[in-house]
Amino acid sequence: MDVVALKKDIIAYSKEIGIDKIGFASADVFTELKERLIIQEKLNFASGFEKGTAEERTEPERLLSGAKSIISIALAYPSKIMDPPKSIKGARRGIFCRASWGIDYHHVLRDRLEKLAQYMQTNIPQFSYKSMVDTGELSDRAVAERAGIGFSGKNTTIITKEFGSFVYLGEMITNIPFIPDSPVEDSCGDCRICLDACPTGALVQGGQLNAKKCLAFQTQTKDFLPDEFRTKIGTRLYGCDTCQAVCPRNKGIDFHLHEEFEAEPEVAKPLLRPMLKISNREFREKFGHISGFWRGKNPLQRNAMIALAHFKDETAVNDLIDVMNNDVRPIIRGTAAWALGKIGTTEALIAIEEAIHKETDDRVREEMKKGLHFQEI
Repeated sequence: MDVVALKKDIIAYSKEIGIDKIGFASADVFTELKERLIIQEKLNFASGFEKGTAEERTEPERLLSGAKSIISIALAYPSKIMDPPKSIKGARRGIFCRASWGIDYHHVLRDRLEKLAQYMQTNIPQFSYKSMVDTGELSDRAVAERAGIGFSGKNTTIITKEFGSFVYLGEMITNIPFIPDSPVEDSCGDCRICLDACPTGALVQGGQLNAKKCLAFQTQTKDFLPDEFRTKIGTRLYGCDTCQAVCPRNKGIDFHLHEEFEAEPEVAKPLLRPMLKISNREFREKFGHISGFWRGKNPLQRNAMIALAHFKDETAVNDLIDVMNNDVRPIIRGTAAWALGKIGTTEALIAIEEAIHKETDDRVREEMKKGLHFQEI
């Protein structure tokens, strides 16, 4: 097998099917990553969303017998919405992070990887592979870094020369011994803009993230949002882009290369008030195709109420009162009460005082007390 010629053919084909960058890495153990993962676990910095053990996440041979190489791919996504709707008084809007614009990137990258695998199967006898995107055991970033897609920035994203950090990553473990590409030199230097800009201090130091403090994680939790994050979340409904938005390497970067990733303005920046009472069917019809859908309706509704409180949107008071009095979910009732207190109109406060005497859930009552307490400060 002429692996040099094969590699050239695969690179050429990858461009035909819409892969923006492709790199090749060895399937050796990710020794340094394994050490970092162990430290992250000891510090309780992991999010809990990660799949697999430290060994499975760093030893490709455990995932594919006979693993020799890993192919890493990257697809660029936009950093700006075309004709974004305005958030105005009486019609306030929330925002989904850029990685949740357009069709769920997991599906798009899996499609590209499957096309790549089919091409290789027709050309290589006894070819075997295993592909994954984000939710697999391997670290997409560690593979991309080893494969020369880009360098790992202090904000823990892969930063490419062409597209900045606005790229989705995926990889394919194979039994083909491709010649690996060379890693890209780290170019962050002394810059620490992302560390200083992080709203919660989740970037502990360059390249180290306390995932549990990251707003991207917190927007996806299903319990009451901890008090310390409620003033930080702002209008975020899902995810956080701050550490990418401030990165000098992303200045002026905005690629619209894939129709699948184009933001639908009313989905990427939805009106907040309609989200409070959206039915399961309506929620699926509007948001079911985006990556931000995976955690379900509850976190997004909770975040929408916190965003309305951020705006002190008095036009939402009646809707919030209805939710506080009638929703069957304690977290939603309690967050509505907290938001009403934050908005602080007379009508809102009276409604909380009336509801607190009927409420039987202690956690909801506590949120109601917090709402009333805002006016005492």
